[in-house]
Amino acid sequence: MEDRMTQLLRGTLHALILSTLAGGPLHGYAIASRIEQRVDGAFRLEDGALYQALHRMQARQWLRSEWGHAENGKRARFYRLTSKGWRQLDLETASWIRYVDAVSKILRPARA
Repeated sequence: MEDRMTQLLRGTLHALILSTLAGGPLHGYAIASRIEQRVDGAFRLEDGALYQALHRMQARQWLRSEWGHAENGKRARFYRLTSKGWRQLDLETASWIRYVDAVSKILRPARA
């Protein structure tokens, strides 16, 4: 089950991060924690995967970051959506909804 969840997560990681940051700027640990909370602990993001995704998304100009201080007073990089990031969130959300709708048609066929 964990392998399937990992594969699913790889395909949706950008969408999960973008959606999480739609609520406002967060540092990496807070992003991972918020996602884990929102999925009721169904999966946990590995630090390496999260930070690689954040760097990719920043390179694509979906995010920008700035240094600040976390709740514990430690220095942390905070990420926020750019206008490109908001557009990408819309695209990712629409794509995910189409995918879920299509799979649902197969998993829950109409009964005669």
